Amino acid sequence: MSETSGRSSARPDSAQPARGKNGALMVNSVEKAFRVLSAFGRQHQTLNLSQVASETGMDLSAAQRFTHTLTRLGYLHKDAETKRFELTAKTLDLGYHFIRSSRLVDRAMPYLMHLSKETEETVNLTMREGPEIIFVSRFLSRHVLNTDVIIGTRMPAYCTAPGIAMLSRLPEDEAMAVIDASDLKAHTPSTTWQREALREKIRQAAAQGYATAFEEFYLGDASIAAPILDHRGRPEGAVNVAASCSRYTREEVVTRFSALIIAAAHAISRV
Repeated sequence: MSETSGRSSARPDSAQPARGKNGALMVNSVEKAFRVLSAFGRQHQTLNLSQVASETGMDLSAAQRFTHTLTRLGYLHKDAETKRFELTAKTLDLGYHFIRSSRLVDRAMPYLMHLSKETEETVNLTMREGPEIIFVSRFLSRHVLNTDVIIGTRMPAYCTAPGIAMLSRLPEDEAMAVIDASDLKAHTPSTTWQREALREKIRQAAAQGYATAFEEFYLGDASIAAPILDHRGRPEGAVNVAASCSRYTREEVVTRFSALIIAAAHAISRV
């Protein structure tokens, strides 16, 4: 079909709202563009065209069109010699706009800063998306355990203190649906990963107002978290303190930090 005849006919399929299971308002081309961007990461810092196609499930022609468009828009860079693509710094714009526009981050910031100074430990603000938590703000201490955790890092909700804290403020059937949607496995010998044990852990967190996780995702990591609630009383996020198991016993983590994180989470909450 020529360019002229294409303009006179109906819109291309990629520009039309998708039908079926994705709903009438779903635009496939937008979904595919984000699929291409999401293909890059620590495991795939650069990709050639064939690899982009393989990672996204597209054919080569579609992968070529989307990588070309994203390169022209400045979100991808193509090496002139290797023909490999990589993300550009412009992709940070989306995260920057979220941080600057998030009412939760804005509301939490002074309390996170105070908690960081008060505890001299790492303080995090997280949110939940499906079965995962996402780090949206992070104040590091000089005793930082793992520098691989940065803003945007995702972890399973079921084996993290912030995740359990947020699940503890959901109706139990809803919380267990999140557990059932998770890839349950033991990340360390200390991971709580069996369904009924997780149900009990969620109930315990609901009763005491905070959740703990000791070496459940990272060895040597001790974490304690409290949920942040929205105006309906539903979990909007969580604030947590992360410390080293070599510096505190489990009892000391609870004694030193539980009241502080509960107070911070309550102050940030909108209930």
